[in-house]
Amino acid sequence: MTEIKLYNSKTRSKSIFSPLDPKNVRMYVCGPTVYDRAHIGNARPVIIFDILFRLLRYKYGERYVNYARNFTDVDDKINASALRTGRTIREITNETIKWFISDMQALGNLEPSYSPRATEYIEQMISMNMELLNKGYAYEAENHLIFEVHKYKNYGSLSGRSIDDMIAGARVEVAPYKKNPMDFILWKPSEANEPGWNSPWGYGRPGWHIECSAMSREIFGSKFDIHGGGLDLAFPHHENEIAQSCSLGSEDEFAQIWMHNEMLQVNGKKMSKSLGNFFSPKDLIDQGISGDSLRLMYLGTHYRKPLDWTENKVEESQKLQKKWENLVSNCEFGVISEKVLNAVADDLNTPLALSEMHKLAKSGNVKDLKASGCFLGLFDNPISHKSETILPDEVQNLITELLNERADARFKKDYAKADKLRDGFVKAGLIISDTENGIDWELGENFDLKKLEALKW
Repeated sequence: MTEIKLYNSKTRSKSIFSPLDPKNVRMYVCGPTVYDRAHIGNARPVIIFDILFRLLRYKYGERYVNYARNFTDVDDKINASALRTGRTIREITNETIKWFISDMQALGNLEPSYSPRATEYIEQMISMNMELLNKGYAYEAENHLIFEVHKYKNYGSLSGRSIDDMIAGARVEVAPYKKNPMDFILWKPSEANEPGWNSPWGYGRPGWHIECSAMSREIFGSKFDIHGGGLDLAFPHHENEIAQSCSLGSEDEFAQIWMHNEMLQVNGKKMSKSLGNFFSPKDLIDQGISGDSLRLMYLGTHYRKPLDWTENKVEESQKLQKKWENLVSNCEFGVISEKVLNAVADDLNTPLALSEMHKLAKSGNVKDLKASGCFLGLFDNPISHKSETILPDEVQNLITELLNERADARFKKDYAKADKLRDGFVKAGLIISDTENGIDWELGENFDLKKLEALKW
């Protein structure tokens, strides 16, 4: 397979990807704030980095690639939703996380290796904040802990701008207790009716930026390969992550490559509920548009270019999906086209990959069309959750990992491994059903987590 080339937002150049450890390739992507259902813009980074996840797994082996995407489940928007609806914060976040997982799977995305929730890493955030304070990068003011950007000499290395240039029009919280408008919050006080934790700075909650720095360090260590997210996160969120994390190490630590997808618009305009162009993947699927059709819509535009969502594009994607689905519905798997692989390996050039898929269809090579489409997350949406039970993240992730492993074994025609996993599911009390749309699953009364854990290869 050709070498993988990725565009690094920090260096503004494309280069050959070389992981720090080929046996432990690590990617962290900023996930959603779970206060409401995901909209079509939220789905773009999920699909983009799912493609990269699939590519990395193909090249290095699925057991050697680890992908983390967090859930921000402590946030002012969540607090406001709880006060407005009278529901508890946990009820809102559990429900929204469940929606997000379901909606993203409907678009053909694999579940990440890790799905950390911010509220499960408060201790690590407090510890990291204390390190920043003790090293002189932070100061206390009115029960807040604040990062002092002037103390980090390389602030602005991601955006390529000076601190003075960034102040004008920046998304910063202006407050009289800050030494500088660009200084950002590491910890802030909570009211009695707001979520909070005891800390050296009083009862409160973490600032937004410290969350991902603490979670990525806990899961991957101080150095890992790829950090991704939407372009809207590059500043200030990712800039501040770099400042926090690199202040506690050397400049060559933390993420080696930064990747950002461009934004999505609807008919050339920013999405807005007031304009009536604000909708979710579920809205569209409920209208009868398949997840594969929507995925094709996203893949038709390179991730570093703005995606303009139009009805015509959706209709074209639907026609293409139906055409390809009819071609591959009754055929066996071939091999993934080398030209499709090469396109994806060249900085995730999915439009070129689809162009190569068109050539396969035109030539009548439907077996390779099917294999290549599955590589892109089409045709095989392997998992649809049937269970309504909200399980701990580690159990959800384990079930997803094992089902993906079985689907991958079947794809590679390793039927011995696939059958062994299925037999293991029966013994562990995980009931699975192979359907024409993928795999449904639910927990039986005799579900045994230890027996399921024993199936990990």
